[in-house]
Amino acid sequence: MNASFEKIVQYIKTHCEADDYSLHIMGGDNHETRFAQNRITQHLAGPDLDITLNVAFDNKTGSASVNQDDPHTLDHLIKTAQDIARLNQPDPEYIGTAPAAQLPQVDNCDPATKNLDPKQMVEYVNQVIQRAKTMDARVSGMTEKHHYERLLFTKGGFLGYDASTSFGHSMTLKKGESETKVSFAAKSYAGFDPQREFDRLQDQLESLVNQQSMDAEKIAVILRPSALGELLRYMAWMMNRRQSDEGFTPYTGQMGKLFFGENFSLYSTLKNPDITASSFSSEGIPSQEITWIENGVIHNMPSNRYWAQKQGHEPKEYFNFYIPGGNTSEEEMMKMVPRGLIINRFWYIRPVDMKVGELTGMTRDGVLYFEDGKVKHAINNLRFNEIPYQATRRILALGPNEAVSPSTSIPSLLIDGFNFVDKTSF
Repeated sequence: MNASFEKIVQYIKTHCEADDYSLHIMGGDNHETRFAQNRITQHLAGPDLDITLNVAFDNKTGSASVNQDDPHTLDHLIKTAQDIARLNQPDPEYIGTAPAAQLPQVDNCDPATKNLDPKQMVEYVNQVIQRAKTMDARVSGMTEKHHYERLLFTKGGFLGYDASTSFGHSMTLKKGESETKVSFAAKSYAGFDPQREFDRLQDQLESLVNQQSMDAEKIAVILRPSALGELLRYMAWMMNRRQSDEGFTPYTGQMGKLFFGENFSLYSTLKNPDITASSFSSEGIPSQEITWIENGVIHNMPSNRYWAQKQGHEPKEYFNFYIPGGNTSEEEMMKMVPRGLIINRFWYIRPVDMKVGELTGMTRDGVLYFEDGKVKHAINNLRFNEIPYQATRRILALGPNEAVSPSTSIPSLLIDGFNFVDKTSF
């Protein structure tokens, strides 16, 4: 464990007078190389520290945060949190902090990524800038690496520590009126190849040159992993045990029932070496293998410690996302339906009706129209109104898995009858 973290823990143990408390420490060593318009604009580097103390006197709670660990600052942290708690109204949902727990062994830290030389990051950026210049285009984006350390200590006896790494590279290429983006994000930079990423970016840009207008309709789509990932975040957020128990989501009364498509499953797993898996949650819930959805059947929903205790079930939280894919290529998917669209990404996603589970949002970074198994041309961006769990019932094929973030591995999906409702001008 980080020695400075241990000193902070000992200081809080010695000086905090509250009946109960939890101490969260987050540290990081961060490097970010930003570039725009074919030029490196800045490199940000340095350590981060965030210390948060949550305290309770009986069921009156207070919280404070600081970003330094000297005694004077820690005294201020303790006093502020305790003063707030003493002045606060009682919290009817307060429960004591997590007790000591057996935590799983995890391996989220890649030494090569932790020690990646910033000069190498700059070299990656220079390579893509030179590629953009040769095609008379402009590229902008960021290359980043991070080493995170995280600790949770409670008066109840819980002590958890995790370390992790991440590497990311995202870039947007613009030429004339065409513009598109690709990104790479993983716990290790080992799978990153700037030339391959730029090839992908260039292919996307060139496919957008002869864009044609198309009206919105229900049509088959190939959701690339990045697009699926953006939908997944909202779908997972809605799968909340308390909200479902209280009747506010479409998942009310659906536990143990076939609700999603039969070839759709979702897990949080400690066994996939390609994605990170925290050993504990922010509340001190130990991570374990969790089946959220299997073959369309809902097995679990996230629940915090308060609601789990009140309802008499085990608390669970997402710590990563794994949707098992298949082996159907994009080319094979295009041959499985008469016509359809390839979606790179979504953005501006918002709930339309939480109880129904309906979302709206827009496509971005290029939409391709295909027919008779071949891409014909790009089209304008479109707005969708769709209910994700219903869309999973129309999955026709799954592609290979891809990491879209350090903690998410998901496939591409071929979905029939995706509901687009309008054109968009951006």
